Amino acid sequence: MLFNSFHFFIFFPLVTILYFVIPHKFRWLLLLVASCYFYMAFIPYYILILGATIVVDYFAGILIENTVEKKAKKKYLILSLVANIGVLAVFKYYNFFIENVDNLLQSIGVENPVPYLSIILPIGLSFHTFQAMSYTIEVYRGNFKAERHFGIYALYVMFYPQLVAGPIERPQNILPQLKKENDFKYDRVVAGLKQMLWGLFKKIVIADRLAVVVNIVYANPSDYDSFSILIATYFFAFQIYCDFSGYSDIAIGAAKVMGYDLMENFRTPYISTSIKEFWDRWHISLSTWFRDYLYIPLGGNRVVKWRWYYNLFIVFIISGFWHGANWTYIVWGALHGGYLVLSLIITSYFKFSVKQNKWQTVFKLMLTFHLALFAWIFFRAQSMHDAGVIISQLFNIQNYSINNILFLTHIKPVTFIVTLFLLLAFVFIDPFADKIVKNRIKLKNKLLVYSFYSIVFVMILLFGYFGETDFIYFQF
Repeated sequence: MLFNSFHFFIFFPLVTILYFVIPHKFRWLLLLVASCYFYMAFIPYYILILGATIVVDYFAGILIENTVEKKAKKKYLILSLVANIGVLAVFKYYNFFIENVDNLLQSIGVENPVPYLSIILPIGLSFHTFQAMSYTIEVYRGNFKAERHFGIYALYVMFYPQLVAGPIERPQNILPQLKKENDFKYDRVVAGLKQMLWGLFKKIVIADRLAVVVNIVYANPSDYDSFSILIATYFFAFQIYCDFSGYSDIAIGAAKVMGYDLMENFRTPYISTSIKEFWDRWHISLSTWFRDYLYIPLGGNRVVKWRWYYNLFIVFIISGFWHGANWTYIVWGALHGGYLVLSLIITSYFKFSVKQNKWQTVFKLMLTFHLALFAWIFFRAQSMHDAGVIISQLFNIQNYSINNILFLTHIKPVTFIVTLFLLLAFVFIDPFADKIVKNRIKLKNKLLVYSFYSIVFVMILLFGYFGETDFIYFQF
C-alpha cells in the first residue's frame, strides 16, 4: 500500500481510530493484522516469505538466550543470519550473479548451464531483513532479552509504518514500545499529522514533479543534450531526498499519532560540509546499522590506518550492493567510500584550522553536495554504459546550449518553470521547516505555525502530483 494513495487515506484513519477505541491487550493484534493487510496490498503471497523468516528468527532468539555454550549460541545466530541473507540472496542477487557468470563464460566461449529465475523482488525485503537481523544479533550480544510473545515479535518486523522502507529499527527501541499502553494525546496526534503532511508535501509536490524530468532524460540519456542531463541530475538529487525523507516523515508521523517513536532517518543532509557529516544526516538508520553490525566488528578505527581505510571502504561497497543488484550501486558505494578515505588521508597530512569563515563553509558545503551529486549519477543510471554517457555529456562543455533544452519537447515549459520555482522555494525553506516539523525549535507564535502548515496543505492541493507513484526505496 502506498502512503500517497487513496487506499492509505482510508486505511490510516480507520486503523488509528480502532487502535484508540479497542482495549490495550488487543492492540498488538489489530496492528499486526493491519500490517499484514498493508503489505499484502502489493503482492499477497510474498507475506509467506516474511512469515517464514519471522518463525526462524523468533525461535532462534529464544534458543540463543537459553543456550549457555557460546559455540551453540553462535550456531543459532548463524542459522538466523543464513535464513535472512539466503532469502535476500535468492530474490535480490541470484539473477545478478548468474548474469555476471554468464558474461564471463560467454567471453571464453562457454555456455552457462544455470538458468535465471523468473521472480519479483518482494517490496522492502532489504529493510525488514536488516531489522530482523538486528534482533538476533542484539540477543546474541546479550543486549536484549529474547521476545517470548510471538505476536509482538512478528509486529516488530511487520509494523506497517516502517515495514517497506524503514527507518530500520533496533529491538531496544521499538519492542518495549509495542507493549506499553498509549493513551490518546492531542499534542502527539497533531505533531504526527503535521510531520505526515510535510512528508506528503515532499513526496507529491517536489519529488514526483522532479521525477517527470528525471525519468524522461535518464531513460535514454544519449538522446539528450548536456544541459538537459545537467538539470535532470540536479533534479534527481532532490527527488531522491524528498522521496525517501518524505516516506520517512510519513512513517514516523503515522507511528507518532499512535504513540510510538521511530528513530530519525534524515536531518537536512544537503547542508553537510563533509561526506562524513552527509552520512551522519542521510539514511541514519542504515548508516548506523552498518556502523554497529559491520564497521565496528571489522575493527572500526581501532586498527592500523590501512586497515581503518579498508574497513570504511568495504562497508560502503557492501552498502552499495545492499541498495541493488547492479554494478552502478556498487560504484556508488565505492565512490562514497573513496571520498571518506581520501578525506582522512588529506586531513592526516594537512592541518586545517577549526575556525572557518563563512566562505570556507560555503565552499565545503558546495563541494560535499557536488561530490554526492556525482555519485548519484551511478545510483540513478540504468547501467554502467548509461552512466558513462551521462558523465561524458556533463563534461562536454561545447554541448551546452540554454536555447536547446531537449526534454522541453516532452513537457510544457510552464510545467518546468513551476517545478523549478517549487524546488528553489523548498531548498530555501527545508532547513527551517525540518526544525519546525521535528520540534527542534518551537515558535511561540501559533498563527505563524498554522499558517505554515496551511500553506503546505494548499500547495499539496494545487501542485501535488496525485498519480500514486511508488517510492524510490521500495525497490530495495
